[in-house]
Amino acid sequence: MTDEEDASSTRLVQEVTIRNTRGLHARAAAKLVTLAEKFSASVEVSRDGQSVSAQSIMGLMMLGAGQGSTVEIAADGWDAKEAMAAVVELIDAGFYETG
Repeated sequence: MTDEEDASSTRLVQEVTIRNTRGLHARAAAKLVTLAEKFSASVEVSRDGQSVSAQSIMGLMMLGAGQGSTVEIAADGWDAKEAMAAVVELIDAGFYETG
């Protein structure tokens, strides 16, 4: 296996808590989709056994992840580390919402 093949098989998983008051609502989901689309890595968000693509606004909203919910982020691909860091930062920052 080459270094390039090995790098493409990187899968990272991390749990994170939704902090913003309104949870993973439409605007927050749209921010997550826009961010996930910047990476080659496949990013998924899971809650209570349901897993959806981080590139699906409707899927993200259907998770019903309110404030205080724990979600699992999984990133798979050569830039999974960067994708994971960016997604976790966005969620930890409460999707940069005010109020």
